[in-house]
Amino acid sequence: MSLFDGIKKKAALKTAINQVAAAREAEGDKADALFKSAYQGFEAAIYKELMIAEALYNWGFALLHQAKTKTDDSAVALYQDAFTKFSFCLTIDPDYLGAAIDGGVALMDLARLKQASAEDSLYVSAKRSFEKANKIQKGTASYNLACLHSLCHDETACLEALKNAKEHGSLPNIDDIIADPDLLNVANKAWFIEFVESLKVIEPQIALTKTKPVTEEQPVVESDEPVDLVNEVEETTNQAEVVDGTTENETATSIEEPSEEPVEADPKTQNDPVTDSFKAGQMY
Repeated sequence: MSLFDGIKKKAALKTAINQVAAAREAEGDKADALFKSAYQGFEAAIYKELMIAEALYNWGFALLHQAKTKTDDSAVALYQDAFTKFSFCLTIDPDYLGAAIDGGVALMDLARLKQASAEDSLYVSAKRSFEKANKIQKGTASYNLACLHSLCHDETACLEALKNAKEHGSLPNIDDIIADPDLLNVANKAWFIEFVESLKVIEPQIALTKTKPVTEEQPVVESDEPVDLVNEVEETTNQAEVVDGTTENETATSIEEPSEEPVEADPKTQNDPVTDSFKAGQMY
């Protein structure tokens, strides 16, 4: 943050504090207007404070993963605390993708832990968080949404979310999709099986480059006698076999013509699109 930005934020904070003081002395609509203006000033004072946002995100990330190791009431408190940290992070930096995704993860895990119904506010808030993540970067939370819709028994929305995740390259690998417990409600549905089958694309076979067979190298025998290169070349030339009346080689050295067939690149060396799921929470 530049010095000028720091001065602006400090001024915004001071103004907001003064507006709160004035609002406490005012009444009715005037007080509400002053409070609202003060809130905007507080938001401006903390907006895009990257160090604070990163600290809050990583704090929430740690709480989320600690919560995953618990099964009692302590897990509930940890999930709630994690979501609070992610929410504060997004208040400071509204475009913090990891906070939007993992905030939804925390809420969905908490809903599952509480065995909440599909209409529970936890699922509603988790869906809202994933949708925010998709607005920040298209498709990044679509697989999370598919899992949420499966848990809520909404098959149509689940399929649409899976297709969206496929379109944007954010699906995990097939084995993980099949084994995902969040998709258990749809695992035996014909449309889900068909979708999974559509992911099983057979990789094209790579053409092999035509090369001469590898022969074992002959050991080099050292000799103190001088080598007569001229005589060796002449002898080799005289020993060349004649095929159909023509000389196969005029020298012992044969030059292989380069193949005109293009060599295909090995797909394993190419950069694959990122398909990792964000369900478990990713570091940003």
